[in-house]
Amino acid sequence: MGRSSPKGTAVGEQTALFEFGDPPVQRSVVKLRPLRNPIWTENKARLIERYLYYFVLITKHGSYIDGFAGPQYADRSDAWAARLVLETEPKWLRHFFLCDKGNSQYAALEGLRHEQPIRKRGEPKRAIDLYHDDFNVAVEQILSTGTIGGKEATFCLIDQRTFECKCATLELLAGHKPRDQNKVELFYFLAASWLPRALAAQREQTVVADWWGRDDWQSLRSMKDHDRAELVCKRFRDELGYRSALAWPIRSKERGGRVNYHMIHASDHAEAPKLMYRAYHKAVTPKESPEQLGLPL
Repeated sequence: MGRSSPKGTAVGEQTALFEFGDPPVQRSVVKLRPLRNPIWTENKARLIERYLYYFVLITKHGSYIDGFAGPQYADRSDAWAARLVLETEPKWLRHFFLCDKGNSQYAALEGLRHEQPIRKRGEPKRAIDLYHDDFNVAVEQILSTGTIGGKEATFCLIDQRTFECKCATLELLAGHKPRDQNKVELFYFLAASWLPRALAAQREQTVVADWWGRDDWQSLRSMKDHDRAELVCKRFRDELGYRSALAWPIRSKERGGRVNYHMIHASDHAEAPKLMYRAYHKAVTPKESPEQLGLPL
């Protein structure tokens, strides 16, 4: 990726993709070193899209799974992750699995698929599969398609509201590939500031138990936000077997910068934390060209 300076800037003022700096990790996976540019809730889709841009430049292929893929804001297409990822160039992601059980959200996905432009010369064929179902059910169908083999670079977005994604679904995703291949990479949204209230208000305890996957979920109510996120990261590493699991704060402008979510990024790729660190700081800036990143097309 080119010769670089000690600070990670490549000669000729190019910034090598994996030389943007150390990942924001000190002794804890959640006690991050200060982040210069906070990601606000309304910009989280752009963070996802920017990471996937880097992801594709490295892999040059891949599959994208979105478990809760419908738009969260009816009037903001720029905050819709599925749309942004589909529109990102180069269009090297080949397989899309988009799932949402909501009727209006699914209708929006149908519209999104219908409006995709005709493939240009030189672009790979793309398949966009839609699932009008609960992701915890659809995930078995997605993984059984035969598309996501051991060497298929695969990314899964789980932008759940609070308790929608069951622990068993994470286990299926993490355990799908052979042991000698990188696991399905995850972006998993963990509620932060309102989670204790949601836990207290949830009448059907089986919903929380299925989400957490253990019987000790009541202890989460008294934990601080960053301690809960650190515990989830530890479970992703210890129980799901990911090499790296880091929590990234997604903040609310309306609530004075309080953390609304922690986005748990789980990956087996050794350079993924640095890649994510770059995406976090660059999410709302113009994209760098592959040449600027020191990568050949």
